[in-house]
Amino acid sequence: MPASRTTRRQKRFKLKSEINVVPYIDVMLVLLIIFMVTAPMINASVDVNLPQADAKALQTKNEPVIVEVDRDGHFFLKQGKDDKEPVDAEQLKARVGAIVKQNPDVSVLVAGDNAGKYDGVYQALTDLQQAGVSKVGLMSSAAGSGTTHARP
Repeated sequence: MPASRTTRRQKRFKLKSEINVVPYIDVMLVLLIIFMVTAPMINASVDVNLPQADAKALQTKNEPVIVEVDRDGHFFLKQGKDDKEPVDAEQLKARVGAIVKQNPDVSVLVAGDNAGKYDGVYQALTDLQQAGVSKVGLMSSAAGSGTTHARP
């Protein structure tokens, strides 16, 4: 009889060699849902590479008034063949406003530094609008060359 008891116990307590994968599948599905929801939120800031244009140079009769904005947001005014000179926002409004009142057909162009912030160019455009300039062109350099072009 003792031999039959050990065989019964062995049959009753025999170990299973199978792995229950249901909990693992549940965990994987939960992780998949979490990653699907959070992945679009991670890419909140996107690098934007603006296209370069093959614009032709703007042909004007008069020398244009050029407002340059450096990378720190400082304004420089260049009129005709004169050297550029630093100006603040109030001086920019007053001087460009006087030039446009005297000659309404003069071209006003804004050139922004490639590494500068957009805020400086936007401020220059706002100041020129307040000075009474109705048309402003933006300057750019042609793709692959050092020449400067203007776009009305």
